[in-house]
Amino acid sequence: MADLQTTFSNEELEKRFAPFDRQMRDEGVEPIAIDTFKYYFSQLLEGNTGLLGENELVPLEGLPDIEKLEGYQATGREALARAVIIKLNGGLGTSMGLDKAKSLLTVKNGLSFLDIIARQVLNLRRDSGYKVPLIFMNSFNTHEDTLEALAAYPDLDSGTGLAFIQNKVPKVLQADFQPVQDAPTPDLAWCPPGHGDIYTSLQTSQMLDKLLDGGYEYAFVSNADNLGAIMDDKILGYFAASKLPFLMEVADRTQADSKGGHLARRKDGRLVLREVAQCPPEDLPAFGDITRYTYFNTNSIWLHLPSLRETLNRNNNVLKLPLIRNSKTLDPRNPESPRVYQMETAMGAAIEIFEGAGALRVPRTRFAPVKLTSDLLVLWSDAYLLTPESKIVINPENRYYLPIVQLDSRYYKFIQDLQKRFPEGAPSLTNCEKFQVEGDVLFGRDIVAREQVKLSNPGVSQVKVEDGAILEGDVNLS
Repeated sequence: MADLQTTFSNEELEKRFAPFDRQMRDEGVEPIAIDTFKYYFSQLLEGNTGLLGENELVPLEGLPDIEKLEGYQATGREALARAVIIKLNGGLGTSMGLDKAKSLLTVKNGLSFLDIIARQVLNLRRDSGYKVPLIFMNSFNTHEDTLEALAAYPDLDSGTGLAFIQNKVPKVLQADFQPVQDAPTPDLAWCPPGHGDIYTSLQTSQMLDKLLDGGYEYAFVSNADNLGAIMDDKILGYFAASKLPFLMEVADRTQADSKGGHLARRKDGRLVLREVAQCPPEDLPAFGDITRYTYFNTNSIWLHLPSLRETLNRNNNVLKLPLIRNSKTLDPRNPESPRVYQMETAMGAAIEIFEGAGALRVPRTRFAPVKLTSDLLVLWSDAYLLTPESKIVINPENRYYLPIVQLDSRYYKFIQDLQKRFPEGAPSLTNCEKFQVEGDVLFGRDIVAREQVKLSNPGVSQVKVEDGAILEGDVNLS
């Protein structure tokens, strides 16, 4: 692996960057995106990994709490006329074995993430009387599939267009810090630059200009796989009344969130987001201490679009978010392929870029992402309900808040494996605190799980749980 430099001249940077510059121009990448990548490439050469140590941070206390604030609904309802909804939709869900947009995955009552989001927005328009635009930020991997699926909703486009494509950037070979020349397929030489690219992509796609010219002022941005993140009058009203340029939704950390990005303050008082990839190894115990850093980033933010324009102009369109240097193999499916760096940024990291940015504590019901097949099984189950307004809500009949589900990764890691082993759908989990499966188990229909369930199949042959079974306690299926 090549050594990282600590200092280098402008001439050396230009020389080292020249092949990337040619590669990106040949691909038609916009100049602003090239300038942004050049900045992060210079950070890579300097050995900057974006680490944030404990000596630079102060824990955060006393955030405003949306559940305790009153009187903002009317302001929010009036502001809907100038609001847009943007969904981050660049992921393929490769960790779950998918090779298309993750948002096309069926999650509830035969509907996909995209179906539910589209119906949520159409219901919002009907109820409010405002034609709130819905816009997806797609990657080059997800754009065509997404537009094809959205064709089922011909009334969805409010005139802004339904999507813009985030930029793509070259992967960097770790051996010599050069572009990839001989990728197995051309697309493997490229990667999305993380959701922090939204600020650049809004600019390069001209979507920001289109929204501002249309009189839009506020944007609510969230992940497409988080169905709890819906437009909320009260939060919009608080955001508009507070005249903030940027607002991050945060929730209370639990042990399940100890590895997720948390919010803190720099010593100068500025809010800052720290991801686990930015934490020095010696500070990991403090990073995971949920009593020290009590709020995690839900990756739902609110943007004041005129302030975004002003901030981009002030920074020559390069926001210089903290670098996240991800070490990967060139081909994710081939661990023997060359090692590369994927340079990414996090959307929430912009909280330290916007002057006067704020954060707001929200209930955990606004955070229901699907990152693992175990998350998907809970969504499939009766622990969640889909309302007539197409909102995903926690079943009020749940005896416990939500069940903890742990599935053996050898047999349930990929969506195809989950579907084959739960062909009749999920078991009932309304009276279940924990549902754990070890080994290869096939589930029949109308199964009920109660209290704490641990199913074990130590054998090599698959075992079936028959239709109508009631599961409770430790069950050895061998």
